[in-house]
Amino acid sequence: MTALSANLQAVRARIESACRRAGRDPSEVRLLAVSKTFPADAVVEAAGEGQRAFGENYVQEGCGKVEQLAALGLEWHFIGPLQSNKSRLVATHFDWVHSVDRLKIAQRLSEQRAPQLAPINVCLQVNVSGEASKSGVAPGEVVELARAVSALPQLRLRGLMAIPEPTEDEALLRSRFALLRSSRDQINDVLVLGLDTLSMGMSSDLDLAIAEGATIVRVGTAIFGSRTPLSDSNS
Repeated sequence: MTALSANLQAVRARIESACRRAGRDPSEVRLLAVSKTFPADAVVEAAGEGQRAFGENYVQEGCGKVEQLAALGLEWHFIGPLQSNKSRLVATHFDWVHSVDRLKIAQRLSEQRAPQLAPINVCLQVNVSGEASKSGVAPGEVVELARAVSALPQLRLRGLMAIPEPTEDEALLRSRFALLRSSRDQINDVLVLGLDTLSMGMSSDLDLAIAEGATIVRVGTAIFGSRTPLSDSNS
């Protein structure tokens, strides 16, 4: 068994254990393997172990892997900050975008998605920590953004995403995840959109995120190991 295979098994077991503790069905939580900065060979190996969904933060790197590995039929999620001048590439290559935080980006993705392709699954990124340096729509503005985005063709609004500030305070972290869940529930109550996705939780905090309702956890380091940051004009 390779290190990557062992890591994947350990992460899957951790997700299942967290679900059991939270009284949830493990089938409710999907693992998104964050393959940013890792080579296509690592994605191929993970795919051979049954992993189908992969997340990328950098536009050029991600699009290159999507093209190189097209024959594998994988599901690709763009999870990084997205500038408007890179939206066409993302609209062409990816199945999901988790980081929509303003209407302009959503409009460009909708306009640039080819009509013969299935609509892009979209999550709105919410700044649950109120950090000035962090991307994301304010919680108080997310309902109106959801209203506008849900009306766009070639997009399917699925839910919300958040990246809380790093902290050792588990109660504070859980409150950030709970805020994302309550924001999703508010949208469903007000707009009746049936949003089903909460993209929250990473290698260090996925257990707490699952306890608060995560449906997608984004895990990179715990699967692929430590990474070396790449330079990309998208970030």
